[in-house]
Amino acid sequence: MSTFCTHCGNSVDDQDKFCPACGAAAGRAPAQIPVAPTGPTKTSTKAIISLICGLFIFCFPLSVVAVILGHLSHSEIKKSAGRLTGEGLATAGLVLGYMGVAAIPLIIAAIAIPNLLRARLAANESSALASLRTITVAEVTYSAAHPETGYACTLSELGGSQPLDAGIAAGVKNGYRFEIMGCEAGAPDAPKTKYRVVAYPVAVNQTGVRAFCSDESAVLKQHAGGSAQRCLEEGVVLQ
Repeated sequence: MSTFCTHCGNSVDDQDKFCPACGAAAGRAPAQIPVAPTGPTKTSTKAIISLICGLFIFCFPLSVVAVILGHLSHSEIKKSAGRLTGEGLATAGLVLGYMGVAAIPLIIAAIAIPNLLRARLAANESSALASLRTITVAEVTYSAAHPETGYACTLSELGGSQPLDAGIAAGVKNGYRFEIMGCEAGAPDAPKTKYRVVAYPVAVNQTGVRAFCSDESAVLKQHAGGSAQRCLEEGVVLQ
């Protein structure tokens, strides 16, 4: 029987005391003769199931199953000494499974982000409407406190005597701009008896959708397209 050096695997004759290849003291081991698998080979069931589950790439639980079974089938095939096949199926199942697992965060983001944006727009619009009401009330209070001048014509003038939120006084809050315009008096040097106030998105469809407006009547109106001018001209009264 042929023997081999236990250090380097080179063939060693029985009479050699040292390995002719590596020079180590000849420790001998019998040659390992590959044993052919007996009986017919079959495809790993785990590999088949892994591939099938991997085909459902957008189904998270099945993608996880595909990954698990793919790894198990690879291990099973290696240990089977040739009795099992299907390594290619297992690899395909692993690839598809990992693609499915990686796609889940993208799917969640695709669903969640639009909802978050809509919620943000709704919150900004609600804040703008509340701020417009605050300005309207502040104008009434200002006019009553300053009968000689009437309504305030600017936010800075209004904020000088009324407790206004810092954002409102600055004219920008939560993605909306606020402006007072159109101050008019009934006669020269008479108190201002008319004013108009608008709230419109800084970026339409990004920070808000609708525009809001009001005047000395204190009736609140809206324009669905976000135009302050069109709100004043043809705005729909808010119920």
